[in-house]
Amino acid sequence: MTPGPDISDTDTPDTGSLSVGNLGPDALSAAFEQRGHIIGEDFATALSLSLTLKRPLLLEGPAGVGKTQSARTLSEVLGTRLIRLQCYEGLDAQSALYEWNYPRQLLHLRLHEQTVQVKAVQVKAVQAEAVQVKAVQAETDLYRPEFLLRRPLLEAISQPVAPVLLIDEIDRADEAFEAFLLELLSDWQISIPELGTIVAEHPPHVILTGNRTRDLSDALRRRCLYAWQDYPTPEEERRIIAARLPGLSDTLAQQITRMMAELRTMPLRKLPGVAETLDWALALTSLGRDSLDEATVRRTRGCILKAREDWDALERCLPSLKAVWTDAAPVPTAAKKLETDFGVGSVRVP
Repeated sequence: MTPGPDISDTDTPDTGSLSVGNLGPDALSAAFEQRGHIIGEDFATALSLSLTLKRPLLLEGPAGVGKTQSARTLSEVLGTRLIRLQCYEGLDAQSALYEWNYPRQLLHLRLHEQTVQVKAVQVKAVQAEAVQVKAVQAETDLYRPEFLLRRPLLEAISQPVAPVLLIDEIDRADEAFEAFLLELLSDWQISIPELGTIVAEHPPHVILTGNRTRDLSDALRRRCLYAWQDYPTPEEERRIIAARLPGLSDTLAQQITRMMAELRTMPLRKLPGVAETLDWALALTSLGRDSLDEATVRRTRGCILKAREDWDALERCLPSLKAVWTDAAPVPTAAKKLETDFGVGSVRVP
């Protein structure tokens, strides 16, 4: 029996959770910010519409911008479980739905056989046939709910309260699984031959994330609302740092965000994400730094750049990056655009 995808849960908050009906874009933004997660108006609107219209939200963007964290924060805001299905190449429907616990079934069968043998010796010959009937019944009892291993998709539709279902990196799964997922998102029911059909009483709030490693089908895109989550602007990233590390000085936070914005315009092998920003800020704090300088950047580059080639690129450009911490000249931010597609067209906000 192969291990299936993990089911990740977040603790249900005792207070502060909001109902879906009270979550307009402004309320969502405020609730996310209270939990240290800054989101833009476009994403807040897309997320609010997804909850209101009960449609899955397809969230795409570069790696490291907080797509997975958005689902975690949403589960906290709603006060419900987070169930995560991590997609990978070769993932099939069975691994995402359920499996039978074969070791436990085998143990149950052996214990029952031993019981039958003992009883067969003790009872009269007339009663032996009845004992054999019980043995046959034991085989049918192997397919009961207690022997069922619920994988993320079955777990998501079996909850008494609608959870947040995160289908992470859907573009890593193959097209066959994508077709199966499309059917599930339409019907919200699963047929188990031994148990029958399980229908979701409370369909989950679904967020699918992708890094655009391959094109998704038009059918899946039509089924979902769409949002593009890009790297944050320096101001948004400064607010994220302030929310996560309130003790950091404003000067250092401004230097960090300007430095990250500049790095994301460079042709690096792996652009640093928000997680790298927070790691770097925490590292600088632990080293007692209250401002950046060339030596500090060089010594702590492993917090933000995770490839040797990127270290070399930084070394070549480091002299020209002094403006970041000397304020000699403004540092241009990356020319990025946010996109939101609600299924009826595209809206672009510069």
